Amino acid sequence: MGATPSTPRRPARRRDREQVAQGHSTQPMTSTPPPGPPRVQTRITVPEPKIMVNLLGAGDEILRLVERSVNSDVHVRGNEITITGAPADNALAERLFGELIELIEKGETLTTDAVRRTVGMLEQGSAERPADVLTLNILSRRGRTIRPKTLGQKRYVDAIDAHTIVFGIGPAGTGKTYLAMAKAVQTLQAKQVNRIILTRPAVEAGERLGFLPGTLNEKIDPYLRPLYDALHDMLDPESIPKLMAAGTIEVAPLAYMRGRTLNDAFIILDEAQNTTPEQMKMFLTRLGFGSRIVVTGDVTQVDLPGGTTSGLRVVREILTDVADVHFAQLSSSDVVRHRLVGEIVDAYARWDVERENQQAKSVPAVPGRPTQGGRAGRRR
Repeated sequence: MGATPSTPRRPARRRDREQVAQGHSTQPMTSTPPPGPPRVQTRITVPEPKIMVNLLGAGDEILRLVERSVNSDVHVRGNEITITGAPADNALAERLFGELIELIEKGETLTTDAVRRTVGMLEQGSAERPADVLTLNILSRRGRTIRPKTLGQKRYVDAIDAHTIVFGIGPAGTGKTYLAMAKAVQTLQAKQVNRIILTRPAVEAGERLGFLPGTLNEKIDPYLRPLYDALHDMLDPESIPKLMAAGTIEVAPLAYMRGRTLNDAFIILDEAQNTTPEQMKMFLTRLGFGSRIVVTGDVTQVDLPGGTTSGLRVVREILTDVADVHFAQLSSSDVVRHRLVGEIVDAYARWDVERENQQAKSVPAVPGRPTQGGRAGRRR
């Protein structure tokens, strides 16, 4: 019998040859994505219809923001909220809804800003509850309430209550001066102090105001205008001239603090980054019996002449072991102006770091001295 002709074999394609050569099967390979966390459902029952209306917001604006913030699917039916997602995301969503419901029950109207700040506080894992932070009233006037809006601001306010001297340090827009002013007015109204003293270094005039034309008030008004603006937010404008005439409120440049002892007063030094170490020492030693001091400033905005050390930059090291002195550090997350302000602060901080790194690299190594890497330069 003749041999049965065999079926001709298909020439191996290049991909097949490569896989066989590498010891792989020629069967098509499929990649299976790694399994993600299991999706679970969590249900929340809202106690009252009006609370649900506030939780949803106009056009479901609040609800959609919550959904984007927690990476879970959120659905509402009747008075029940169903959350579907990973367990960790659902847990965050459940806590968030709990805080928002409590804010509504305390009479607050929910805003997108309040939701974002609540999410930020929950993500920080702080022991303080956002609903407690956002409803802490410092001062009320004509239906307007001044209160902290971030966790950092709440801790700053608590520090002012607990310590005799507090430094509020942080970028623009974090409410350092405004909250200190509110606490000063609150303390005065509670009769815990007899007067408020507000001061700033008039660095643009070199602290030498005598040569300027006009009365003292006319000379210093441009430098202290931001403090007056804050006062008008917290007190009846008609009462401010009377309080100033009686000496209950005093607004003066730092140069006029020298040689004084300030008793039973709430004293605020604003723009403290523009003080020298000598001026800072002079100011802090004005503290008298029954008084408290709040110093505010931003070490990234020093306007002193080149080569002059900022008193605010060195005071933490100097007073680190002194009791009853507290340093409250605020950050871009505490900015309460337009949301872009926080992003601008962060962008400039990154730019400053990059510039410092470039300057460090551009400094030539001196033979025999340690370089930036810590090794001594070699002689060639």
